[in-house]
Amino acid sequence: MSVLGHLEPKAVFDYFEQICAIPHGSFHNTQLSNWLVEFARSRNLEYYQDAAENVVIIKEATPGYENAEPVIVQGHMDMVCEKEEGCTKDMLTEGLDLVVDGDAVYAKGTTLGGDDGIAVAMGLALLDAKDLCHPRLEVVITTDEEVGMPGATALDVSMLRGRRMLNLDSEEEGIFTVSCAGGNVSHVTIPVQREAYDGAVLTIGISGLAGGHSGVEINKGRANADLLLGRVLYAAAEKTNLRVIRVDGGLKDNAIPTAAKAVVAVADAALLHAVCEEMAAAFAAEYQVTDSGICVEVSEGGEGLPMDAESTGRVICLLTCAPDGVQTMSADIEGLVQTSLNLGILETKENTVDAAFCIRSSVDSQKIMLQQRVACLASQLHGTTVITGDYPGWAFRQDSPLRDMLRELFVEQYGYEPKIEALHAGLECGLFAGKLPGLDCVSFGPTLTDIHTPREKMHIASVQRTWKLVVELLRRMK
Repeated sequence: MSVLGHLEPKAVFDYFEQICAIPHGSFHNTQLSNWLVEFARSRNLEYYQDAAENVVIIKEATPGYENAEPVIVQGHMDMVCEKEEGCTKDMLTEGLDLVVDGDAVYAKGTTLGGDDGIAVAMGLALLDAKDLCHPRLEVVITTDEEVGMPGATALDVSMLRGRRMLNLDSEEEGIFTVSCAGGNVSHVTIPVQREAYDGAVLTIGISGLAGGHSGVEINKGRANADLLLGRVLYAAAEKTNLRVIRVDGGLKDNAIPTAAKAVVAVADAALLHAVCEEMAAAFAAEYQVTDSGICVEVSEGGEGLPMDAESTGRVICLLTCAPDGVQTMSADIEGLVQTSLNLGILETKENTVDAAFCIRSSVDSQKIMLQQRVACLASQLHGTTVITGDYPGWAFRQDSPLRDMLRELFVEQYGYEPKIEALHAGLECGLFAGKLPGLDCVSFGPTLTDIHTPREKMHIASVQRTWKLVVELLRRMK
C-alpha cells in the first residue's frame, strides 16, 4: 500500500516513493539506473545510459515552445546510507520504510535520500506530464555525487543542447546557489628514515577541537589539530633534542581534524612536559571562542623506531609551514571564502608520512596556485604530490538571465526576495559549467533537514511550492 499516495503533487510523491523502494546508495546505482532507462523506454523517450550509469532522458518541447532554448533539469540518483543504532535494515538490498509525520516525510531508522531523490522524482514527473508547457527538457541524472562526483565527471554531454540548467540539489527553500568552489585533494608523501635513539618515549595528544566541514565551516576560525601538533613539535624541538616516531590526525580530507597525536623520543622529558603546558595555555587563549575544549596531554610510552634527525626535521617543517585555512575572500560576494585548503588527514607509515590537503577555490587559477604551493613544499622536503578528484569551480555570473527570471518569479509566488548565495564547497554545477561553455545555472530545491542522518526529513509544503515554482518557470521559458 502506498504511503505517499495521498500527497500532492501526486506524480512527484509517487515517483519519490518508487525511488525509495529501490536501493540506491552511493556506488550501488545499477538497479535505479536501469529502472530509469525502463521509465524512458516505456514512454518512447530519447535516453542515454553510459558506462558510469548516468542517465539522460530527453522530452521534446510542447507545442508553441519548439523555438525556445532547451532546459537541463539535473540531480543525482545516489543517496548517503546511514542507520540508527540497532536498525537491522540492509540498505544495499532493501527499500526504505517511509513515514508521513505532519508536514514531513522521513524513513524509519535510516536516511531518507531526499538528497537527491526529490530531484529525480521532479524530473520524472516533468517527463511524464501531459498537461505542462515547456521547452525541450533534458533531464540529467548522475551517479555517485555524494562520493566525489565521478558520474558527472565521466558524463559525455554531447547530446545536451541546453545552456540553461536547473540543478535541484539544494536543501533550503528560498536560497538560490549561483556559484561554488572547484577543488581537489593533494596527497603529499614525505619519505622518512629511521634509526635508534636513546631518549624517553612519550605520546602527545591534542583533542577537544570543534572541527567541521572544510568547505562550509572553514571561515569560522576553528583550529586544525594537525597544525597545532606541528606547533607543539616545533616548540619542543627548540628546547630539547627530539625524534619523531609517528604523527597522525584527522579522518577525512574534507573535515577539519578534531584530534591528532605524536609519538616522540626526547632527550629531556621534563622540558617536553613544560612546553606542552605552555602551548596548551597559548591555544586556550587563541581559540577560547571557537575551540574552547582544546586539550594538550602528554603520556608515557609509545611504540616504534624513531625517525632520524633529518626526517624528523622534514616532518616538523611540513606541519609548521603547510598553508591551511582561508587564503582569499571573494571580491564579488561579501562574506564568501574564495580560496582555502585543509590538512585533513595525517598518517605515518613505516617509511613515509602522508598528508592529504583538500584544496578549494571558485577561481581556478588560485586553486592551481595552492596546488603548486603544496607541491613545492613537498618537493623541498624530498617528497611527492599526487592530485585526485579534481573538479572545476562554478564561477559567479554577473549577468544571469535565468537567475533574474527565477528571482522575479520567486518574489511573485512567495512575496519576499530569495537569498542569492555561493558555496565554498563543490557542486556538480561546476563540472557542467566546465563542459558546457556559457552555461547559465541556478541550484535550488525544497527544504530538507538533517540530511545524511537518520533524522533526515523532507518537508511536504516546501516540495509543493518548489514544484509550482519549477512548473511556472518552464511555462515562462518560451
